[in-house]
Amino acid sequence: MVQEAKPECRGRWYLPAGRMEPGEGIVAALRREVKEESGLECEPLTLLALEERGPAWIRFAFLARATGGTLKTLEEADTESLQATWWPGDPRSLPLRSLDILPVLDLAARYRRSPAHPPTLPRELPCSPLCLRLLLPFSNAAGHLWLLLATAGTLHLPVVACGTSPSELRAGLRPPLLRLLRDCLAWEPQPAPLGLLGLQHRAGDSGDTDGVCFNVVLSVPPGSQRDEPPEPRDPALLWWPVREEGLRGRILRRLRAAVPVRS
Repeated sequence: MVQEAKPECRGRWYLPAGRMEPGEGIVAALRREVKEESGLECEPLTLLALEERGPAWIRFAFLARATGGTLKTLEEADTESLQATWWPGDPRSLPLRSLDILPVLDLAARYRRSPAHPPTLPRELPCSPLCLRLLLPFSNAAGHLWLLLATAGTLHLPVVACGTSPSELRAGLRPPLLRLLRDCLAWEPQPAPLGLLGLQHRAGDSGDTDGVCFNVVLSVPPGSQRDEPPEPRDPALLWWPVREEGLRGRILRRLRAAVPVRS
C-alpha cells in the first residue's frame, strides 16, 4: 500500500497506480508507477481485471510480484507518494483514497488461491485504432458449437473499432459488439458478461497512433432455444461449425476462464 502525496487525497492509502505516458507500453507503465510510488521493482504475473468507463477511460488491474528495490520511507517522500508499506490486515482499517480497490484485492486473493484464468499479459503487437476482436460462440441444446467469423480475405474473428465521438467514448466496450449482433445478425441475445482473453499493444513514438486491440469473448448461454445460429444479414460474416473436439473443448474452457471486464 502507498500513502498518497496528492493534495486532494494527501495522507490516504491506495494501491500503486497511475497513468500511462505517451509512447509508453502497458507493462512499462506498470513497472514505472510501482517503482515511483513504492520504491519496489516488480514483474507482472497476470491481468486481474479490465475496468472501463467507455473507451476514453480504461484501467488495467494487474497481479505482480516484487523483484527488488526497497519500500519508500517518509524520509524519501516526494510528489509521487509519502511512503509505502506491506499491510497485513484488512485494508479497510486504513483511511483509503477510494474503496474501488477492494474488489481488485478480492480478485487477487481468489486468484492466488485458485487461478480463474490462465496468466494473461499484453502482447507486443501493433494496433492503430482502439478495437475489439470478438470470439462469439453459439451452442445449441445438442452441444453443437459454431463461431462467428469474418470472410474478408482469410477467415478471421470479427474486429469492431471503438468510436471516437463524445457519445461513443462515454459508452462502454459492450455496445459496439451488441450493435454488430443487432445490425449484422438481426439478433438480440442476452449475453453473459464480457470477458477478456488477451490484448495487443505496442507503444508508438510520441504523436503516433497508439491503439489497443482487446481480444474479447461474448458468450451466449448454452442450450439456446435455437437449433442453429441466426443467419447473418452481412455477407462478410458467417458461422463456422467447430467439429474438432480438441478445439471445441479449448473454446468452451476459455468461456469460463476469461479476465473479467468491469464496466
